[in-house]
Amino acid sequence: MDPLLAIPATDPLEIYRARDGLYGVDLLAAGIVHLDFFSWLADHPSTLGAICAHFEIHVRPADVMLTLFSAMGLVTQSGGCFHVTLRAREHLTAGSPWSLVPYYASLRDRPQTLDMLRVLKTGKPANWGSYDPQAWTVAMERPEFAQQFTAAMDCRGVYLGRALASKLDLSASTALLDIAGGSGVYACSLTAHHPHLRAAVFEKPPVDRIAREAVQRRGASDRVEVIAGNLFEGELPAGFDVHLISNVLHDWDEPVVREILAKSARALPIGGRVIVHDCHLNPQKTGPLPVANYSALLMHSTEGRCYSVAEIRSWLQEAGFDFLAHEPTAADRSYILAERA
Repeated sequence: MDPLLAIPATDPLEIYRARDGLYGVDLLAAGIVHLDFFSWLADHPSTLGAICAHFEIHVRPADVMLTLFSAMGLVTQSGGCFHVTLRAREHLTAGSPWSLVPYYASLRDRPQTLDMLRVLKTGKPANWGSYDPQAWTVAMERPEFAQQFTAAMDCRGVYLGRALASKLDLSASTALLDIAGGSGVYACSLTAHHPHLRAAVFEKPPVDRIAREAVQRRGASDRVEVIAGNLFEGELPAGFDVHLISNVLHDWDEPVVREILAKSARALPIGGRVIVHDCHLNPQKTGPLPVANYSALLMHSTEGRCYSVAEIRSWLQEAGFDFLAHEPTAADRSYILAERA
């Protein structure tokens, strides 16, 4: 049995959500016990910019925090200003007879809660584990960490890759470039489901070596190659009519995301397509809650966050793509399909 083609007998959704939502509570706790966010907002409905200025926090983590609180039904937005909901006013403001603020006080010195406060205050990721100002991308240059992290993403991709491949119509495509494709599990899955397709994984050292070994173990070397290169140095390889950007954009802040999409557009021919596979927020950025929780993890450990369908669509159009579709796949993931105009 080829696991890239098979469907498990049971649904792993809640197992994914348990891991992906790990840091949501810590972000909530930081907002409650360190910022007393809801007490202040109850008296001062404010814009994102005003919130950042008052609490001296950065836009990226503040955006993630407000998205999480929106998804939890604790804040709402009207006319560009955020307001507390009745739920938050009753249970998370000082002086309310039903206040649960003291209940969260025991989490004040929890290391992960303090990490969240540091990320809010500095805008810098805390890396995987505990607070470390070194970017996780630098850590990926260490062979041991790269091997561990790539293995984590590879096992996830066995399930998610099949779900993505089964939803896509790639009959008109011939050559796929899996941009920053890690172990190549998505490229292997897509070519297994679409035998006419050839693919290449574009990865920087030392992950390119890890990818070659993984592709070989899967017996896919005849249909998937690995191209060594740096996404942030020079242009993307030519000769491909479809790009896959899977679980990549969420690692980066908005300016880098826009540059990645622009590079994709420059490398694709007219009519070429790009597939953005990720956890996506709804256009209003009020949920879904599992994605908002996952965004807290990404905010904590990377330079990015989860983006909304509306944000990705806007940046694709800016780069020269026409939006075609947005479809769910599995485990709170979905793909956005666009075509080079």
